[in-house]
Amino acid sequence: MRSVSFPAELLDAVTHHLEHFAAPGSDGHVFIGPQGGQLRRSNFRDDWVKARKAAGVTAELHFHDLRHTGNTLASTAGASTRERMTRMGHSSSRAALIYQHMTSDRDRAIADRLGAMIRGGGGAASG
Repeated sequence: MRSVSFPAELLDAVTHHLEHFAAPGSDGHVFIGPQGGQLRRSNFRDDWVKARKAAGVTAELHFHDLRHTGNTLASTAGASTRERMTRMGHSSSRAALIYQHMTSDRDRAIADRLGAMIRGGGGAASG
């Protein structure tokens, strides 16, 4: 088991989930099946589809897509490869790099920062 920090803005939602939908106790599972037992691959798909529909998500969204999105957002927020590896529980950088996508926002931020370096005359070597 590992601890992972999350934004304070999510504390109320996480607390509500733990109080109403998770197994009790510090060792209880965060996500449990309809009967209160541990989720299994063999029965999870039906529960996931039902939850997706209840949330109004009509797109074909796989559970793993949530992990992918969270780690892509962590990368966009500036998390290093090592930090993402720790958060995801990966032992190799190869797996963490899968989640490191170039986004148009980051591309613009990089270009703006390079422009500031040029204007300030710092950090850019001329050839």
